[in-house]
Amino acid sequence: MEIELLRKENTPENVIDHSIAVCRKAMKIASNFDNADKDLIQTGALLHDIGRSRTHGITHAIEGVEIARKYGCSQDVLNIIERHIGAGITPDEAEALGLPKKSYVPQTLEEKIVAHADNLISGSDEVDIDFVIEKWKRRIENPDDNIKRLIEFNDELIKPFEE
Repeated sequence: MEIELLRKENTPENVIDHSIAVCRKAMKIASNFDNADKDLIQTGALLHDIGRSRTHGITHAIEGVEIARKYGCSQDVLNIIERHIGAGITPDEAEALGLPKKSYVPQTLEEKIVAHADNLISGSDEVDIDFVIEKWKRRIENPDDNIKRLIEFNDELIKPFEE
């Protein structure tokens, strides 16, 4: 159903492929957590970038919430879409980026899993945290707080389960 919704909104095929890869990674991460809502993670991961059917800018999360709300998605799914960018955006960072001043930092386990899975997928390929850190150092002005949150997510969601 989620893929049909992405296509109905004319989401580019490469974004759909990315969303499928993020979903696979998110479900892999979620398998380590008995208390994770896997259905919510699957839906949120597949729809996290639906706003890219309108824009590829930072506002794609806000646009995505509007689109998903139109289709009756739950508030939990809307929160995943809104809070999936990077390792989250603080109110001050949001204001500096031209977004409404509020917290876009993932709060729930499910939000964190989808956001972190998204970070660990570049295009449709899985990457490691070092790749993400280097990319953010090149692309983000003053990335230290973002990188700190990224490492915290990795320490919570990935590290305890590495072999």
